[in-house]
Amino acid sequence: MRRRDLITLLGGAAVAWPLTARAQQPAMPVVGLVSAGSAEVYAREVAAFREGLNETGTIEGQNVTVEYHWMEDRFDQMPLVMTDLVRRQVDVIATPGTVPSLAAKAATATIPIVFGAGANPVQLGLVASLARPGGNATGVNFLVSEVVTKRLRLLHDLVPKGVRVAVLVNPANASITASTLQEVREAAPTIGLQTQTLNASTIGEIDAAFAALARAHLDALFVAPDGFFFSRAAQFVTLTARDKIPASYDNRHFVEPGGLMSYGTNLADYWHQVGVYTGRILKGAKPADLPVVQSTKFEFVINLQTARTLGIEVPPGILSIADEVIE
Repeated sequence: MRRRDLITLLGGAAVAWPLTARAQQPAMPVVGLVSAGSAEVYAREVAAFREGLNETGTIEGQNVTVEYHWMEDRFDQMPLVMTDLVRRQVDVIATPGTVPSLAAKAATATIPIVFGAGANPVQLGLVASLARPGGNATGVNFLVSEVVTKRLRLLHDLVPKGVRVAVLVNPANASITASTLQEVREAAPTIGLQTQTLNASTIGEIDAAFAALARAHLDALFVAPDGFFFSRAAQFVTLTARDKIPASYDNRHFVEPGGLMSYGTNLADYWHQVGVYTGRILKGAKPADLPVVQSTKFEFVINLQTARTLGIEVPPGILSIADEVIE
């Protein structure tokens, strides 16, 4: 063999070996995160999810790949996304939201699911029990229905003369709609409120609901927790300002741009916990052995400028218990 041939052969081998080694390296695990909302709206929550992952030593882009699937309220497309994730056998499906959580559970009984559910996860069929989930799913119960009574009381405290309240729900979000309306029916009479239910599942139906609210001369608006409503925060702020309607929401994303008040689970906190559990499962924990976490961090936010615009004088007692007052 000629010297030149020997050098060429060895050089080729030197190139081939690293390529072979790289080919044999295991691919990074993949997490499919599916949300009913949009990336723009949930930027703060995504940061909290990543922080939760990081706490377990799981760093996006370094030892895990996270695929973000933002449905932007295209609920009919969610089963297709879940089917694709199952077909590709991703390592974990993270679903911070009731609707995607139910879609994931319907799609697979084997791939680990880390959910965020607003209604009772046992009643939804996501887990066998909170302490011992069993099966392939665990996560966070962020208690949107259980705070309905507190939200109604706070709204009444802010608008004591407002006794006729519109309750806006999204029928497409069946589980949250049912639990919210049940809580409202039980709580409203004890507070001295009369309620009227309005439905909306599209942008146009939100407009129509406000028209119905005006025709009925209702005093205030109670907006049920819902991913679609969440994504339409700007529309709600515009319409309530136009019609001078005091409104109560379940999270601060409505209040920051001009909504009157919100009370509910701190969303970033529960997304953070979804991230922690996702990281723990990637490290070897089994969903069946991780108890469902219940939200313990709530926040009450008031927009004082909006209150002034509506002619509402916020009592000092209400201001004193607010977690944040937006001037």
